Order: sequence, then structure tokens, then C-alpha cells
Amino acid sequence: MKALVTPSRTMLKRFTLLLACAVAMVAAGCGYHFGAEGAALPAQAKTIYVEKFRNRSRFTGINDQFARYMEDEIANHKRLEVVDDPATADLVLAGELVYVETAPLATNAVNEPIDYSLTLTANATLTDQHTHRVVWNTAGMAASQVYAVVAPAVVTTSPQFLQQNMRARDIANLTDIEVARSQQRFSQGQALQTLAQNIYSSMAEGF
Repeated sequence: MKALVTPSRTMLKRFTLLLACAVAMVAAGCGYHFGAEGAALPAQAKTIYVEKFRNRSRFTGINDQFARYMEDEIANHKRLEVVDDPATADLVLAGELVYVETAPLATNAVNEPIDYSLTLTANATLTDQHTHRVVWNTAGMAASQVYAVVAPAVVTTSPQFLQQNMRARDIANLTDIEVARSQQRFSQGQALQTLAQNIYSSMAEGF
């Protein structure tokens, strides 16, 4: 029989972090909007090559996933064309995923984890291929997500859940392991997308 989830300080901490994440997403959204203009990018630059970021985390293959989000983010803004050959690129974006960590965030009445936080951190550098000059770099660019690992903790009315191809009754029929896997997978994708958005906004506007 599963332990009931009861309100506690850990639940309060969960909601506080969810609110903080929402605020961060709004702030990132503002950068995302203005970053479309690319005011800080070299005016003559038309093409960009995205190197596969080095992976210093214990999550095998996460840099391959991130590469797809980063290329899609750049392509969506239509300021630069993503190319497959660095020799044909005006700019090269390179970097590393330095920190990918999950940690328990909230527990139930018997001290079992019900929520986890996922944090990604990256360093990145943008180089002008013609002048061989670094035109932008950042260290410690981050993105975070919170996800539930048991069905009673999943907020099925949240915007995050509604983006998934699932319904409330689907979650109720899953085991805790299946819930944890599905929510972690989705949250990881969301965090990678947010990280790509943050990196593009920063390099496009020079902050």
C-alpha cells in the first residue's frame, strides 16, 4: 500500500521551487523574444556550425540530445543557417555540458521522495571563423526542471503535464517506476530545450 502524500515543509519547498522555475521561464521567455534579432551577432555572419558539446556528466548521450535542441533553436530564429560543415560556417558554437544532476526535492509522510529536481549547466563559446576571434562566451549557463516520481504528486492540470501525450488516468495506471521514467524523460527534454533557448538568447544579444 502506497504511503499517502501529506502537506509538509518539503511540499512547501516543492511549490516554492515550482514558482521560482515559472519565474525563470518567464524571464527566459523575454530573452527568447528579443534574442530573435541577433543584435550582438557579427552583421556579416549568415551561417553557423554547432559542434557536439563535450559531456562531462554521468548521463551518456545527453550531449547528442542537446545538439538537436540547440540546432533547432538556432534554426527557429532564422537569423543564422545551421550548416553541417565547419569549413562553410561563418560562426562556430562549441561548449560542454559540465553539470547534469538530479536530486530529491520533496518527500511524503514516510520520507520517500515524491519530487526530484533536474539541473543542467553548460559552458559555451562562439567563434568567428574568418577572424578566429571569440565573439561571445558564457560559463555556468543553467536550466532546471522539477518532476514527480509518484502518481499522486503529478499535477495533471499543469502546463508541463498538458504538453505530454498523456492523460490523468494514464498516470494513475502506471507504477511508480514508470511514472518516474516518463516524467524524468519529459523534464529532461524540457530542460535541454530551455538551456538551448538561454544560450541562443545570450549569444544573440551579447549578455
